[in-house]
Amino acid sequence: MDYQEAARRAAEHMQSYRRDGGAWRSCKRTNEISISWRPSMEFPGNLYKAEGVIPAKPEDVFKCVKPETGGLREKWDQNVKEVVVIETVNENVCVTRTTTPSAFMKIISPREFLDVVLIKQDKDGIIATMATNVEHPLCPPQPSYVRGQNHPCGCFCIPIPGEPCKTQLLSFFQTDLAGSLPQTVVDSFFPSSITGFYSNLSKAVVKLAA
Repeated sequence: MDYQEAARRAAEHMQSYRRDGGAWRSCKRTNEISISWRPSMEFPGNLYKAEGVIPAKPEDVFKCVKPETGGLREKWDQNVKEVVVIETVNENVCVTRTTTPSAFMKIISPREFLDVVLIKQDKDGIIATMATNVEHPLCPPQPSYVRGQNHPCGCFCIPIPGEPCKTQLLSFFQTDLAGSLPQTVVDSFFPSSITGFYSNLSKAVVKLAA
């Protein structure tokens, strides 16, 4: 499989989502985060967009979300059990396997996701991780997990002019949990999960900087 090409396509989708100012529907808003959604063009589910400010510089925010074996993500993200880099394609592209614990009062059983991830930093200092689902010969589906699929997704760590210790985090989530979950469960899970992601990330970066 051409992982670099898959990563490139994921990046194109992410940039198009970022430019898309169209029919997003708000589903949750707090002082810290704004979450909206629209129907996905990739699968029969939703594409979620989340925007919020994290109290740390972009480099520190990226350290917490960087996909790496035994990285910080496992320590702060309650929806991530383990991240393992299956293959390093080049300095910017890798294939990862992410496992998640049961969730939503154990209605959602443990999942696994296999993704190609592209990490990119542009001339404006924006650090992005962009991913999409792939297959890999070293990682067949495991019987103790439901194999879900992440369609083009990821986040942009955007510097805020005049605020060097703050980062605008723009994230896109587009996950097919698979299995036979009721749609009402799926629709309730994601806004709650995304809110927790931002809250726990904010706590993690403050702890990292201390």
